[in-house]
Amino acid sequence: MYVDVILPLPLEGLFTYSVPGNLQDAVVPGIRVKVPLGKSKTYTAVVKEVHERKPEFGTKDILEVCEPQPMVRPEQLKLWQWMADYYMAPLGEVYNAALPAGLKDESYHPKYETCITLTPQFRNEPSLHVALNMLARSPQQQKVFVDFLAMSHYDAMEGDVCKETIVEVSRDELVNFSHCKTSTVKALIDRHILTTYQREVGRLNQGGDPHPENIKKLNTPQLEAYNGLLFQMLRKNVVLLHGVTSSGKTEIYIHLIQKTLDEHKQVLYLLPEIALTVQMTQRLQRVFGRRLGIYHSKYSDAERVEIWKKQLSANPYDVVLGARSATLLPFQNLGLVIIDEEHEPSFKQQDPAPRYHARSVAIMMAAMAGAKTILGTATPSMESYHNAKTGKFGLVTLTTRYSDIELPDIQVVDIADLQRRRMMNGPFSPQLLTTVREALAKGEQAILFQNRRGFAPMVECCACGWVPKCQNCDVSLTLHKTMNALTCHYCGYTYAVPQQCPCCEGKDLRGRGFGTEKVEDSIREIIPEARIARMDLDTTRSRSAYTRLINDFSEGRTNLLVGTQMVSKGLDFDHVSVVGILHADSMLHYPDFRAAEHAFMMMAQVSGRAGRKGKRGLVLLQTKKPDHPVIQQVVEHDYEGFFQDMLEERRTFKYPPFTHVVNVFLKHREDHIVESASILLGGYLRQWFQHRVLGPDKPVVARVKTLHIRKLVVKLEIGINLSLARQYLRKAQDMVMADPRFRLIQMYYDVDPM
Repeated sequence: MYVDVILPLPLEGLFTYSVPGNLQDAVVPGIRVKVPLGKSKTYTAVVKEVHERKPEFGTKDILEVCEPQPMVRPEQLKLWQWMADYYMAPLGEVYNAALPAGLKDESYHPKYETCITLTPQFRNEPSLHVALNMLARSPQQQKVFVDFLAMSHYDAMEGDVCKETIVEVSRDELVNFSHCKTSTVKALIDRHILTTYQREVGRLNQGGDPHPENIKKLNTPQLEAYNGLLFQMLRKNVVLLHGVTSSGKTEIYIHLIQKTLDEHKQVLYLLPEIALTVQMTQRLQRVFGRRLGIYHSKYSDAERVEIWKKQLSANPYDVVLGARSATLLPFQNLGLVIIDEEHEPSFKQQDPAPRYHARSVAIMMAAMAGAKTILGTATPSMESYHNAKTGKFGLVTLTTRYSDIELPDIQVVDIADLQRRRMMNGPFSPQLLTTVREALAKGEQAILFQNRRGFAPMVECCACGWVPKCQNCDVSLTLHKTMNALTCHYCGYTYAVPQQCPCCEGKDLRGRGFGTEKVEDSIREIIPEARIARMDLDTTRSRSAYTRLINDFSEGRTNLLVGTQMVSKGLDFDHVSVVGILHADSMLHYPDFRAAEHAFMMMAQVSGRAGRKGKRGLVLLQTKKPDHPVIQQVVEHDYEGFFQDMLEERRTFKYPPFTHVVNVFLKHREDHIVESASILLGGYLRQWFQHRVLGPDKPVVARVKTLHIRKLVVKLEIGINLSLARQYLRKAQDMVMADPRFRLIQMYYDVDPM
């Protein structure tokens, strides 16, 4: 007996091993086995096929079977193979993406994090005043202590009783929130004011009993959409729900989930951003209780292993809510897949391989399981809307906001004119500052959107124009003020901020442009009474940080939220009356065929955060191009007009949805080598694909992590034989790699890039 196995390595093809007699009864497809590789290494492999075909080469025996039951279902193996073929990635890379690390090396343990709490003697109101007085001569320590009290809710002590529920605070969260060093926290611990304890990170949801009675009754437009979806699902496997922001799509989803559970089937509910799972978890738990499981990359590995095993057990979660990686979980009886905010680019995996799109994988998984798929969004992707318009997908529209709330009033502010008249206050127009102040004074909330994190995108010497750049990548370094560091957002390398210019020794070094960190600092100075929170990659590195930021804003503990695209994605806040889009132009002028699509969607989505609970919201859209067609379409909430304009452009220039795009990347440490290889590859590809090949060319960032990059684009018409096209791409790659000069070239594919 022999087995073909998948190894967790970026190697093409399967590996064949022989099975000793004592293990033959235990080996079946999907089971994990230990196998030797090379002289001394062993790996945990997944069996793909068991057979009796003796190979032409000598084989090694598998060493052991890891458990009595398969860890990967047959349907998953079939999906893995589809992903490897379609996205042109080795099966081993799909295996790496799918299985939690603990199922690859048997070394997982529960993870712990250090938490901070008050020492017992300070857990009453008089003692807190004593502690604050003790810290009067240490203002930094006092500030951190005050921040801790606010985060933990110990600032609500009255006598010996706290009026609010105490919240656990991790040391990392406190350092992040207070912009302090760990040494400051340690000083408070050394003074026996604070103390630490260890908390296990990640526990399975123990959400209590399900409460279907908590499902809200649908209003008339929602009920019409719900019935429309049921009707379309009789005819189509995939249905697009095009509903304006705040139209109540989530309540429709909850009714569909309950109907699926009543049919004794499972549901996968996909969201593009981990931040969104915070609010959605609370809404779904009120109805589905312990039947709901959560799965995304911020969970500890131990927890992900436990969820994986639970999904294979006799008592799996009936509903799984998760981000991209949840598509790769095992489902035993899938009936419905919901992909919310289906337009979001973050559903696409960028690095490492496989560079899959969770929407496409989920649709394929549902088709293999005989399940239905619902795509929901206020701003459909070009591909999905085109598929719906041409009849490939079903289409249901929901044009009424919940409780008949009007769509927000979007006002364009011409900042080019204001800058000429010197009326701008940093990145803020007078109109924006006035409306934010008025909203906060009324007890309402505001959101400021700037799609760039950090303090300043670049630092410049005012004397000679020198700009610090990354030594590993062709990008300028971003200034992060709280870390007092210059950071590369491509390779993560961090540099100390120089005291003087290395070129001219001038000392006037200034940040240019605005990131979210600078926006936060500036608005704090201008509106000191605002209670400000910032939501970007720097402030949401842990799962609990997401939860705290969103809950604090939802409950009014903060009233002004500054953020990147994270704030645009389906978050539901009841008291936001004003949204400011600080610089729309940076999104519109990115050199990519999807730039206008992404810009429209981002602006429309972030605008949709304004105006809930009975009041029309106001959006101030700051731009230097007020007459730009996309800006006008955002203002008029004209998705249909935008779609038609983009469709004509895409048809003319042969881009999706009229073609499949495959980006081919080559990387090498030497620029001349990658240049020669890319020219050779382009020549081979043109033999088969002719005019469909663009490039080679340098991408926008042509060197990352010391590797020089070249890019070719292949555009394949819809209906072309994709399997044959992939064979030609692989053949061209093999011909290039056969040249000894290019044996160290890294070459990979990005199919359907975002």
